[in-house]
Amino acid sequence: MCDFEIERELLDRNYKYICGIDEVGRGAAFGPVVAGAVILNPDKLNYDIRDSKKLRPQKRVELARFIYSNAVAFSIGWCWNDEIDEINILEATKKSIKMAIRGLQFLPDYVLIDGMKPDFIGIEGVGIIKGDDISLSIAAASIIAKVFRDQLMTSISPFFPGYEIDSHKGYLTRKHVDAILTKGMTIFHRESFKIGHTTWQKTG
Repeated sequence: MCDFEIERELLDRNYKYICGIDEVGRGAAFGPVVAGAVILNPDKLNYDIRDSKKLRPQKRVELARFIYSNAVAFSIGWCWNDEIDEINILEATKKSIKMAIRGLQFLPDYVLIDGMKPDFIGIEGVGIIKGDDISLSIAAASIIAKVFRDQLMTSISPFFPGYEIDSHKGYLTRKHVDAILTKGMTIFHRESFKIGHTTWQKTG
């Protein structure tokens, strides 16, 4: 059950701006990894918020609008495929998280991050395994990151006919794998991603 109990305990300890952080796209083969950062308003909570993967697309969009209208602060960060190939997916994820935090309207004094230690951020906080199932703030971050990335993938899709990016959002499906093996990689595919023992090569 996703709730605000961790955040309330921190508020009772006189922390003011508690930021939830989550990322999407880490396991995709195409496009950026995207991080969301959200500081919720304790007086304007929506308990429909939960792990973005457990919500239907339209519900995610509806909740993203609620978050943008009612949160104290929110931001998105990203790291594109070329940087992922250069510095690896873990470091790229950290970079996208730092970008999201820098973009917040208020600097948090405590961070709750899904599945990672926050020691690279420079702000007091804690990593929570499956945090998007536990913390409303982390779940909110997962929603805005997911909606942002999905809409980006849908807008890019027409430029790469045959890859069906709007359908799988850059993750590997059978059709996506077949398209890569038949047509080759695009400029937004991650060279460091592999199918079995085959390293992909970009086309053009």
